[in-house]
Amino acid sequence: MAESESGQDKTEDPTEKKKKDAREKGEIARSKELNTLAIMLAGAGALLVFGGALAQDMMDLMRLNFSLSRDVVLDQRSMGTYLLHSGQIALLAIQPVMITLLLAALIGPISLGGWLFSAGTMAPKFSRMNPGAGLKRMFSAKALTELLKALAKFFIVLFVALAVLSADIDDLLRIAHEPLDRAITHSLQVVGWSTLWMACGLIIIAAVDVPIQIWESIKKLKMTKQEIRDEHKDQEGRPEVKQRIRQLQREMSQRRMMAAVPDADVVITNPTHYAVALKYDPDKSGAPMLIAKGSDFLALKIREIATANEILLLESPALARSIYYSTELEQEIPGGLYLAVAQVLAYVYQIRQYRAGKGKRPDPLKDDLPIPPDLRRDS
Repeated sequence: MAESESGQDKTEDPTEKKKKDAREKGEIARSKELNTLAIMLAGAGALLVFGGALAQDMMDLMRLNFSLSRDVVLDQRSMGTYLLHSGQIALLAIQPVMITLLLAALIGPISLGGWLFSAGTMAPKFSRMNPGAGLKRMFSAKALTELLKALAKFFIVLFVALAVLSADIDDLLRIAHEPLDRAITHSLQVVGWSTLWMACGLIIIAAVDVPIQIWESIKKLKMTKQEIRDEHKDQEGRPEVKQRIRQLQREMSQRRMMAAVPDADVVITNPTHYAVALKYDPDKSGAPMLIAKGSDFLALKIREIATANEILLLESPALARSIYYSTELEQEIPGGLYLAVAQVLAYVYQIRQYRAGKGKRPDPLKDDLPIPPDLRRDS
């Protein structure tokens, strides 16, 4: 059983993050035997499907180059033309087979592990240049497994090849007595079927290798319980880091809140323990909004900023406590406090008119403002 460096057994299934990180590094299950099988099957199929056309193109190529006139042989410039034309014929002849092999070379790896392009796998790893590490890999269990697979592949292909040759011995001998064009076509068919049967023999190797590669990939990604806990902490955030982040967020929120106090219409106080700053925009259809609130030291700072900016301070302990506990920052006050806050704002506007010399001084605002029992806080 695999063990980590800390000595703990890797018994836990890999998490999604572990799988994702491994995939980004190119560490996924791959089977060379499956790729070899796909290429051989595709090559054999291409020879069987396109073998007739390929044989005909080869005949045309030989006719072109073995039936030259004397003038052409003695003309050096013609040799270049014939060489170029021969190359075009050869390229067009093998093009279907090469395209088939290319598709097989792409589909084979994708069939196990899916499509993946990882730049990290192309980066040079100097650890592989270490002779000691190289010797260790040569005499490892994985190297022994690869050796056994190679031997098994060799004997299977050899057995299939001997069986195919024994079965096709009459066809092979018959080729020597056939016309050239028919012999070429017949030879390609024999090669195609022989390759196909040898590829089918590799199915056994691939059928064994694919589950092994999948098992080894999963085993490599296994995790210890401590690794899972550490990953969970990294994702959720370590307690001390989260606490520091919350502290910074509170400080930033308080700075924004203090910067908003000069824009308030009124600051309602307890008078010493609580302070809430309200702002009402008549151009908007919403209710008055709480833009700052605080208790004790924060309440003192809000009052100081309000006094420095000539914001009206209004003592209403019951209303200050109700707004403080029922409303969050930058939120509208609850509907149950509309009437009480409306009386406060009306008083504020009357004070502004009086200070501007446009009216008489209003009577002091009574402290028995209409506050619903469910929103009232006595302490």
